[in-house]
Amino acid sequence: MSDQVNALPDDQTWPELKLPDLLHSDSVRQVHATIEKEWDFLQRSACQTAAGRALWKHVIHDPLASLLAGETYLRNLHEKIKKDCLNNAREISGVILAVRTLWFDSRLEDALNSPNGREAQVVLLGAGMDTRAYRLSCLKDSDVFEVDFPDVLEVKTTILQAAKESTFDSQYIMSKAKSLTRVAADIRESDWMEKLQIAGFLPQKSTVWILEGILYYLTQSHAMQVLRILANNCVLTHTVLLADFMNKPSTTLSNSAFQFYSDWPDHLLPSIGFTHVKLSQIGDPDAHFGLLNDPLNLFNKLRSLPRSLQTNPDDGTPCCRLYLVEASGSPDQCAAHKGPITQS
Repeated sequence: MSDQVNALPDDQTWPELKLPDLLHSDSVRQVHATIEKEWDFLQRSACQTAAGRALWKHVIHDPLASLLAGETYLRNLHEKIKKDCLNNAREISGVILAVRTLWFDSRLEDALNSPNGREAQVVLLGAGMDTRAYRLSCLKDSDVFEVDFPDVLEVKTTILQAAKESTFDSQYIMSKAKSLTRVAADIRESDWMEKLQIAGFLPQKSTVWILEGILYYLTQSHAMQVLRILANNCVLTHTVLLADFMNKPSTTLSNSAFQFYSDWPDHLLPSIGFTHVKLSQIGDPDAHFGLLNDPLNLFNKLRSLPRSLQTNPDDGTPCCRLYLVEASGSPDQCAAHKGPITQS
């Protein structure tokens, strides 16, 4: 199996782990110690995602990711990657995070470059340790809002402030967005939209909503409540939703953490008010990015099976799928279409 198939860096070896000096400072070490001691699975997933961006740096340029991930999550993922490389695995740990990040980046850029997307607001629900406001120049005309638990945003702000006060390269700590506002709110509660508007969000202005790695941690009722709120915005203004959905078998990967699922999000979203929906699976032409060339890897094997199958007929394993979904709607589309139009 070639190294290109395995998505290794250009020099054909995975680099050794190099921790930034700032991670060893007292203030940052203390913050990450608090994370490990006090945060729950959902909150810690933000650090795991940041570790994925940090270690897949040959395809994702995110200098802040290592600081936000912390030593524990960087070492844990690096050990898994080393083991995968040693075993010549068909899927290297973290590849799904890399593909997911690149898909959201590319879809966001396309949305903002579209005629309806110029100067659109961008709202990240469950923003966690996301750094798009610091690394994507396509946000230069957008007001960006990061919504998450108060303690998550406080920790993130503390780490970024420590970077500003250190010798860390200042160009990476400057927001590239028109504005960046952090909104402390729990999207499981009923007041998060009110808090977002108080912070400056304008409901009548075109908006791109990013729900990356968050929906499946919510209950069925909470997830649907959030999705309906966003769908209702389609009658007010041009609205784009970028989200990832697990199917039912995927929730068995962690019965205690994963709750909401949808086997057919491309049917669900039109039923609640979105007029256009495009669904991709990991490994599809627009969700590949040159990282999944082996036809026998897990994701490509799943893509060859009907989506209705819950179990792989060849080996009896669950068909665990992650769907990457772009949905949109606007007042004129809602008025023009009596029924939903979908593209999958």
